[in-house]
Amino acid sequence: MKLVHLTLPVALAAILASCSAPRKLKESQARNAQLDSLYRTTYGKLRNCEEDAARAAASYKERVSSLQEQQEQLKTNNSQMLDHLKELSVISSSQAESIKKSLDNIGAKDAYIKDLQSAIARKDSLNMQLVMNLKGAIGNLNDQDINIKVDKGVVYIDISDKLLFKSGSYEINDRAKEVLGKVAKVLLNQPDIEFMVEGHTDNVPYRPNVLLDNWDLSVKRATSVVRILQNQYNIPPARMTAAGRGEYVPVVSNDTVEGRAANRRTRIVILPQLDQFFKLLEKPAN
Repeated sequence: MKLVHLTLPVALAAILASCSAPRKLKESQARNAQLDSLYRTTYGKLRNCEEDAARAAASYKERVSSLQEQQEQLKTNNSQMLDHLKELSVISSSQAESIKKSLDNIGAKDAYIKDLQSAIARKDSLNMQLVMNLKGAIGNLNDQDINIKVDKGVVYIDISDKLLFKSGSYEINDRAKEVLGKVAKVLLNQPDIEFMVEGHTDNVPYRPNVLLDNWDLSVKRATSVVRILQNQYNIPPARMTAAGRGEYVPVVSNDTVEGRAANRRTRIVILPQLDQFFKLLEKPAN
Protein backbone atom coordinates (compact mmCIF):
# COMPACT_ATOMS: atom_id res chain seq x y z
CA MET A 1 0.00 0.00 0.00
CA LYS A 2 2.85 2.43 0.76
CA LEU A 3 4.37 1.75 -2.65
CA VAL A 4 1.13 2.84 -4.34
CA HIS A 5 1.09 6.10 -2.40
CA LEU A 6 4.63 6.85 -3.46
CA THR A 7 4.28 6.17 -7.18
CA LEU A 8 1.03 8.10 -7.63
CA PRO A 9 2.57 11.64 -7.15
CA VAL A 10 5.47 10.73 -9.41
CA ALA A 11 3.06 9.68 -12.16
CA LEU A 12 1.04 12.89 -11.79
CA ALA A 13 4.20 15.03 -12.06
CA ALA A 14 5.24 13.25 -15.21
CA ILE A 15 1.81 13.81 -16.80
CA LEU A 16 1.86 17.53 -15.97
CA ALA A 17 5.36 17.92 -17.40
CA SER A 18 4.32 16.24 -20.63
CA CYS A 19 1.33 18.62 -20.96
CA SER A 20 3.37 21.80 -20.44
CA ALA A 21 6.00 20.95 -23.04
CA PRO A 22 3.68 21.33 -26.12
CA ARG A 23 2.35 24.59 -24.75
CA LYS A 24 5.85 26.02 -24.40
CA LEU A 25 6.67 24.80 -27.89
CA LYS A 26 3.61 26.59 -29.31
CA GLU A 27 4.52 29.79 -27.44
CA SER A 28 8.07 29.61 -28.81
CA GLN A 29 6.76 29.03 -32.35
CA ALA A 30 4.39 32.02 -32.08
CA ARG A 31 7.20 34.24 -30.79
CA ASN A 32 9.48 33.06 -33.60
CA ALA A 33 6.79 33.87 -36.20
CA GLN A 34 6.35 37.35 -34.71
CA LEU A 35 10.10 38.03 -34.81
CA ASP A 36 10.31 36.72 -38.36
CA SER A 37 7.51 39.09 -39.46
CA LEU A 38 9.23 42.04 -37.77
CA TYR A 39 12.52 41.12 -39.46
CA ARG A 40 10.91 40.96 -42.90
CA THR A 41 9.21 44.34 -42.42
CA THR A 42 12.41 46.02 -41.19
CA TYR A 43 14.46 44.45 -43.99
CA GLY A 44 11.96 45.72 -46.58
CA LYS A 45 12.19 49.28 -45.28
CA LEU A 46 16.00 49.06 -45.29
CA ARG A 47 15.94 47.99 -48.94
CA ASN A 48 13.67 50.97 -49.78
CA CYS A 49 16.12 53.36 -48.11
CA GLU A 50 19.04 51.80 -49.99
CA GLU A 51 17.18 52.13 -53.30
CA ASP A 52 16.39 55.82 -52.58
CA ALA A 53 20.06 56.47 -51.76
CA ALA A 54 21.22 54.71 -54.94
CA ARG A 55 18.85 56.76 -57.12
CA ALA A 56 20.03 60.02 -55.52
CA ALA A 57 23.69 59.07 -56.00
CA ALA A 58 23.12 58.14 -59.65
CA SER A 59 21.36 61.46 -60.31
CA TYR A 60 24.18 63.42 -58.69
CA LYS A 61 26.89 61.57 -60.68
CA GLU A 62 25.01 62.24 -63.91
CA ARG A 63 24.83 65.98 -63.17
CA VAL A 64 28.53 66.15 -62.26
CA SER A 65 29.53 64.24 -65.41
CA SER A 66 27.48 66.55 -67.64
CA LEU A 67 29.02 69.70 -66.12
CA GLN A 68 32.53 68.31 -66.43
CA GLU A 69 32.01 67.40 -70.07
CA GLN A 70 30.74 70.91 -70.84
CA GLN A 71 33.72 72.43 -69.02
CA GLU A 72 36.29 70.33 -70.91
CA GLN A 73 34.63 71.04 -74.25
CA LEU A 74 34.71 74.78 -73.55
CA LYS A 75 38.39 74.69 -72.68
CA THR A 76 39.23 72.74 -75.83
CA ASN A 77 37.24 75.02 -78.14
CA ASN A 78 38.73 78.21 -76.69
CA SER A 79 42.31 76.95 -76.89
CA GLN A 80 41.86 75.84 -80.49
CA MET A 81 40.33 79.16 -81.45
CA LEU A 82 43.14 81.18 -79.88
CA ASP A 83 45.86 79.09 -81.55
CA HIS A 84 44.16 79.40 -84.89
CA LEU A 85 43.83 83.17 -84.63
CA LYS A 86 47.49 83.55 -83.67
CA GLU A 87 48.58 81.49 -86.66
CA LEU A 88 46.57 83.66 -89.03
CA SER A 89 47.85 86.86 -87.38
CA VAL A 90 44.40 88.39 -87.60
CA ILE A 91 44.38 89.71 -84.02
CA SER A 92 46.67 92.15 -82.27
CA SER A 93 48.80 91.25 -79.26
CA SER A 94 46.45 93.19 -76.96
CA GLN A 95 43.47 91.28 -78.30
CA ALA A 96 45.31 87.99 -77.84
CA GLU A 97 46.13 88.98 -74.26
CA SER A 98 42.49 89.82 -73.60
CA ILE A 99 41.41 86.46 -74.92
CA LYS A 100 44.08 84.77 -72.79
CA LYS A 101 42.72 86.46 -69.67
CA SER A 102 39.25 85.25 -70.56
CA LEU A 103 40.57 81.72 -70.85
CA ASP A 104 42.35 82.06 -67.51
CA ASN A 105 39.01 82.91 -65.93
CA ILE A 106 37.79 79.45 -66.83
CA GLY A 107 39.76 78.14 -63.86
CA ALA A 108 37.85 80.45 -61.53
CA LYS A 109 34.56 79.47 -63.13
CA ASP A 110 35.50 75.81 -62.77
CA ALA A 111 36.01 76.31 -59.01
CA TYR A 112 32.66 78.10 -58.88
CA ILE A 113 30.92 75.16 -60.57
CA LYS A 114 32.60 72.77 -58.15
CA ASP A 115 31.25 74.82 -55.23
CA LEU A 116 27.76 74.47 -56.66
CA GLN A 117 28.26 70.74 -57.17
CA SER A 118 29.46 70.39 -53.59
CA ALA A 119 26.40 72.27 -52.31
CA ILE A 120 24.10 69.99 -54.33
CA ALA A 121 25.89 66.91 -52.98
CA ARG A 122 25.55 68.14 -49.39
CA LYS A 123 21.88 68.84 -49.89
CA ASP A 124 21.22 65.40 -51.41
CA SER A 125 23.11 63.75 -48.57
CA LEU A 126 21.15 65.65 -45.91
CA ASN A 127 17.87 64.82 -47.63
CA MET A 128 18.63 61.10 -47.70
CA GLN A 129 19.66 61.17 -44.04
CA LEU A 130 16.43 62.98 -43.18
CA VAL A 131 14.35 60.40 -45.07
CA MET A 132 16.08 57.52 -43.29
CA ASN A 133 15.57 59.19 -39.89
CA LEU A 134 11.87 59.75 -40.63
CA LYS A 135 11.33 56.16 -41.79
CA GLY A 136 13.12 54.90 -38.70
CA ALA A 137 10.98 57.07 -36.42
CA ILE A 138 7.68 56.14 -38.11
CA GLY A 139 8.39 52.41 -37.80
CA ASN A 140 6.19 49.78 -39.41
CA LEU A 141 3.13 51.83 -40.35
CA ASN A 142 1.40 50.74 -43.56
CA ASP A 143 3.10 52.35 -46.57
CA GLN A 144 -0.37 53.13 -47.97
CA ASP A 145 -1.06 55.31 -44.93
CA ILE A 146 2.23 57.22 -44.83
CA ASN A 147 4.76 57.69 -47.61
CA ILE A 148 8.14 59.44 -47.35
CA LYS A 149 10.03 60.21 -50.54
CA VAL A 150 12.48 62.55 -52.29
CA ASP A 151 11.39 64.07 -55.59
CA LYS A 152 13.58 66.56 -57.50
CA GLY A 153 15.61 67.32 -54.40
CA VAL A 154 12.58 67.94 -52.12
CA VAL A 155 11.50 65.68 -49.23
CA TYR A 156 7.76 64.91 -49.04
CA ILE A 157 5.86 63.23 -46.19
CA ASP A 158 2.35 62.16 -47.29
CA ILE A 159 -0.03 61.08 -44.49
CA SER A 160 -3.42 59.54 -45.34
CA ASP A 161 -6.41 61.42 -43.95
CA LYS A 162 -7.68 58.25 -42.25
CA LEU A 163 -4.68 58.46 -39.91
CA LEU A 164 -5.46 62.07 -39.01
CA PHE A 165 -9.13 62.98 -39.42
CA LYS A 166 -12.65 61.63 -39.58
CA SER A 167 -14.40 61.97 -42.95
CA GLY A 168 -15.23 65.60 -43.70
CA SER A 169 -13.69 66.78 -40.41
CA TYR A 170 -10.62 68.83 -39.54
CA GLU A 171 -10.37 67.72 -35.89
CA ILE A 172 -7.26 65.58 -35.31
CA ASN A 173 -7.80 62.19 -33.69
CA ASP A 174 -5.66 60.55 -30.99
CA ARG A 175 -3.85 58.20 -33.39
CA ALA A 176 -2.81 61.20 -35.48
CA LYS A 177 -1.11 62.78 -32.49
CA GLU A 178 1.04 59.67 -32.12
CA VAL A 179 2.10 59.80 -35.78
CA LEU A 180 2.73 63.57 -35.74
CA GLY A 181 4.74 63.17 -32.54
CA LYS A 182 7.16 60.81 -34.29
CA VAL A 183 7.55 63.20 -37.22
CA ALA A 184 7.98 66.17 -34.88
CA LYS A 185 10.79 64.42 -32.99
CA VAL A 186 12.86 64.19 -36.18
CA LEU A 187 12.06 67.75 -37.27
CA LEU A 188 13.03 69.15 -33.87
CA ASN A 189 16.49 67.63 -34.31
CA GLN A 190 16.89 69.66 -37.54
CA PRO A 191 16.46 73.26 -36.28
CA ASP A 192 17.47 74.82 -39.63
CA ILE A 193 14.72 73.07 -41.56
CA GLU A 194 11.53 74.92 -42.52
CA PHE A 195 8.52 73.09 -43.88
CA MET A 196 5.03 73.56 -45.26
CA VAL A 197 1.97 71.55 -44.25
CA GLU A 198 -0.44 71.11 -47.19
CA GLY A 199 -4.02 69.88 -46.92
CA HIS A 200 -5.36 67.91 -49.91
CA THR A 201 -8.86 66.52 -50.62
CA ASP A 202 -10.55 64.43 -53.30
CA ASN A 203 -13.00 65.99 -55.79
CA VAL A 204 -16.19 64.99 -53.98
CA PRO A 205 -18.05 68.26 -53.30
CA TYR A 206 -18.03 69.24 -49.65
CA ARG A 207 -21.47 69.80 -48.15
CA PRO A 208 -21.37 73.34 -46.78
CA ASN A 209 -22.12 73.89 -43.11
CA VAL A 210 -19.46 75.73 -41.14
CA LEU A 211 -16.99 75.26 -44.03
CA LEU A 212 -17.60 76.43 -47.57
CA ASP A 213 -15.93 73.82 -49.78
CA ASN A 214 -12.90 71.54 -50.23
CA TRP A 215 -10.60 74.56 -50.34
CA ASP A 216 -11.77 75.56 -46.90
CA LEU A 217 -11.53 71.99 -45.56
CA SER A 218 -7.97 71.52 -46.81
CA VAL A 219 -6.81 74.79 -45.21
CA LYS A 220 -8.47 73.91 -41.88
CA ARG A 221 -6.77 70.51 -41.88
CA ALA A 222 -3.37 72.06 -42.54
CA THR A 223 -3.76 74.59 -39.72
CA SER A 224 -4.94 71.83 -37.36
CA VAL A 225 -1.73 69.89 -37.98
CA VAL A 226 0.40 73.03 -37.58
CA ARG A 227 -1.23 73.84 -34.24
CA ILE A 228 -0.56 70.32 -32.92
CA LEU A 229 3.10 70.54 -33.94
CA GLN A 230 3.41 73.96 -32.28
CA ASN A 231 1.38 73.48 -29.10
CA GLN A 232 2.08 69.85 -28.22
CA TYR A 233 5.53 69.26 -29.73
CA ASN A 234 7.05 72.76 -29.42
CA ILE A 235 8.09 73.25 -33.02
CA PRO A 236 8.66 77.02 -33.51
CA PRO A 237 5.79 78.46 -35.58
CA ALA A 238 8.24 80.55 -37.63
CA ARG A 239 9.51 77.30 -39.19
CA MET A 240 6.06 76.26 -40.46
CA THR A 241 3.68 77.31 -43.21
CA ALA A 242 0.08 76.07 -43.49
CA ALA A 243 -1.48 75.77 -46.95
CA GLY A 244 -4.62 74.28 -48.51
CA ARG A 245 -4.51 72.76 -52.00
CA GLY A 246 -8.10 71.50 -52.11
CA GLU A 247 -8.75 68.89 -54.80
CA TYR A 248 -6.49 70.47 -57.41
CA VAL A 249 -3.20 68.58 -56.96
CA PRO A 250 -4.24 64.90 -57.01
CA VAL A 251 -1.62 62.17 -57.00
CA VAL A 252 -3.89 59.79 -58.95
CA SER A 253 -7.26 59.92 -60.71
CA ASN A 254 -10.37 60.53 -58.61
CA ASP A 255 -12.38 58.08 -60.74
CA THR A 256 -12.10 55.21 -58.24
CA VAL A 257 -12.65 54.79 -54.50
CA GLU A 258 -8.98 53.90 -54.06
CA GLY A 259 -7.87 56.95 -56.04
CA ARG A 260 -10.00 59.31 -53.98
CA ALA A 261 -8.63 57.76 -50.79
CA ALA A 262 -5.05 58.32 -51.98
CA ASN A 263 -5.80 61.97 -52.81
CA ARG A 264 -7.19 62.70 -49.34
CA ARG A 265 -3.94 63.38 -47.56
CA THR A 266 -1.86 65.82 -45.59
CA ARG A 267 1.55 66.53 -47.10
CA ILE A 268 4.54 67.91 -45.20
CA VAL A 269 7.01 69.50 -47.62
CA ILE A 270 10.56 70.11 -46.40
CA LEU A 271 11.36 73.46 -47.99
CA PRO A 272 14.73 73.73 -49.80
CA GLN A 273 17.26 76.03 -48.12
CA LEU A 274 17.63 78.29 -51.14
CA ASP A 275 19.61 80.94 -49.28
CA GLN A 276 22.69 78.70 -49.42
CA PHE A 277 22.50 78.56 -53.22
CA PHE A 278 21.80 82.28 -53.53
CA LYS A 279 24.97 83.00 -51.55
CA LEU A 280 26.96 80.84 -53.96
CA LEU A 281 25.37 82.54 -56.95
CA GLU A 282 26.29 85.95 -55.54
CA LYS A 283 29.92 84.88 -55.24
CA PRO A 284 31.91 86.57 -58.06
CA ALA A 285 33.23 84.09 -60.60
CA ASN A 286 35.52 86.73 -62.23
